[in-house]
Amino acid sequence: MSALLPTRPAEDQMSIYVDNIISTWHAATADQVIRGRAWYRTAHDLAELISGGDVVRGAGVLAALSPQTEWSQNITRASRAFADGRPSRHMGDALRKAERIMGGEDPLTVLPRNSKTWSFYRCIVNPDDLDAVVIDRHAHDVAAGECYGARDRGLSSKPRYASLALAYTRAARILGESPSTVQAVTWTVWREVTDRWSAAVAPVAA
Repeated sequence: MSALLPTRPAEDQMSIYVDNIISTWHAATADQVIRGRAWYRTAHDLAELISGGDVVRGAGVLAALSPQTEWSQNITRASRAFADGRPSRHMGDALRKAERIMGGEDPLTVLPRNSKTWSFYRCIVNPDDLDAVVIDRHAHDVAAGECYGARDRGLSSKPRYASLALAYTRAARILGESPSTVQAVTWTVWREVTDRWSAAVAPVAA
């Protein structure tokens, strides 16, 4: 069982993260690159659509309701929140944050600074943001070069989160891309590879 990644990795460890990210980028098919590049712009348009034109609130609610939630379910819950006038079917803290954002509070003050949800909001509301990097479980595993599955990744640690975000920023600089584009493309590759692996090892129903 792999241990948690260091909160403040040495430079040689950071180089491994960067190399893993770049290797995953180069493993992308042409279709995966296209879809990864479009990911946050598509999410931006969706946030605007579900919120009736208020992309700030739409992006904020999507981000607030995103923890431990697959993207398709995230969309369903956020859409229902705007249709019903209040969020539901999630953990209490996520619901409270979504309610505050729907009530008009600034998502940047509601969502924890320099966290996954804070960065997710920034990338959705402005796909050209060059500073925000979303580190979720898939982004973590890309940098680690290993699928952690259901194991804890310790991403609530701000230093660990920051070190992984820095690795993506460095990889993006080498590739000549924005950090969010590198994260979205490698996320697409990693998810599809691990989904195929999960399907291959799943027990066959009797």
